Amino acid sequence: HLGSQLLQELKKMDDKALLVELQLLESKTYHALSNLPKARAALTSARTTANAIYCPPKLQAALDMQSGIIHAAEEKDWKTAYSYFYEAFEGYDSIDSPRAITALKYMLLCKIMLNLPEDVQALISGKLALRYAGRQTDALKCVAQASKNRSLADFEKALTEYKAELREDPIISTHLAKLYDNLLEQNLIRVIEPFSRVQIEHISELIKLSMGDVERKLSQMILDQKFHGVPSSLSFT
Repeated sequence: HLGSQLLQELKKMDDKALLVELQLLESKTYHALSNLPKARAALTSARTTANAIYCPPKLQAALDMQSGIIHAAEEKDWKTAYSYFYEAFEGYDSIDSPRAITALKYMLLCKIMLNLPEDVQALISGKLALRYAGRQTDALKCVAQASKNRSLADFEKALTEYKAELREDPIISTHLAKLYDNLLEQNLIRVIEPFSRVQIEHISELIKLSMGDVERKLSQMILDQKFHGVPSSLSFT
């Protein structure tokens, strides 16, 4: 395909900086297509090429950013992802790039996914991040609070109130959807565990979700065998 042809031509020309950018673009494209092995391979090539040259701060930050994204997507290795996002943030911040706020948001996302919501506030009010405070960081702060309180209602409120900040970034949107799903499962298990018979209507009132959503999720959880200590006589009436 065209990308491969371009890479071959660039290798002949020996323009390493441009080659890094193209390999990075290839990694982003494969990630967007959910082909993580190829996304990782292209990123590894980009980093190898970059190691042989002087890498401008903007390009280095972009490599770190993509490394964080791949670690988060592929291995759910949020600690390593955080380290890369932090490097990217420092790099972008040093050249006053608007991408710095995105890297900061990804750092906050890592803390939420690591179940460290209290670190979110500390990060936002820290010296390095203080000048980026605003709706972008407020959005993640609300999600962190909802996650800490295990509140689906607060989570949904944050997603509605900060729609542009949370839903329009595919990286944040994808991971928050998984977090919401986990939160929903925890809430359902907590409500159901003491009972041998449950009413969908009662559960939907308790966790403030529609009966259809509750029924769908419960059916999925039963198929996935996600109930522990719940009698097999569990029935929905």
